[in-house]
Amino acid sequence: MGLGNATGFDLGDLFRGPDKPPPRAFPVLEPSPPRRVTIPSLKIEAPILHVGLAKDGSVDVPPVERHREAGWFADGPSPGQFGPALIVGHADTRTGPSVFHNLHRMKPGQRIEILRRDGEVALFEVNSVEDFGKTKLPIQRVYGDYTRPSLRLVTCGGTWLGGDRGYSDNIVVFASLIGTKDR
Repeated sequence: MGLGNATGFDLGDLFRGPDKPPPRAFPVLEPSPPRRVTIPSLKIEAPILHVGLAKDGSVDVPPVERHREAGWFADGPSPGQFGPALIVGHADTRTGPSVFHNLHRMKPGQRIEILRRDGEVALFEVNSVEDFGKTKLPIQRVYGDYTRPSLRLVTCGGTWLGGDRGYSDNIVVFASLIGTKDR
């Protein structure tokens, strides 16, 4: 996916967060790894596995044989924790659509649910869905926004460039935590 690699930016420094505690003007959850993502408007319900950094320094993605699963960047905040939790997924493979194939169709106001290991379901509301050229990804906005608990869903988009280059763009869904519910 080239998240970070295309821009030459060191992602490791971004997910450290602020030195002071977050304001409490909105819900903030304790850390807990995500288990499942549900997006009712797209009829997505998929398991989440943990991903880290790829060899090239970019955010890794789930292995292609697990393309129907999403990947949580485990070196960043967990969903609901203060800061931007990052969940990535493939748009497609040679054999057909993958977990985030229709991510570009999301609209502001739609909901995303993340089941966490602690049993809480973090509820997020979409703020925007944006398409960025991989070399123009706004790194600080995507990875470094520690103004509140938020979620970033990321997949490939744009034009297929072929080979190791993949797609020209990244589709990024920006969402904010609005509450929790029992599973």
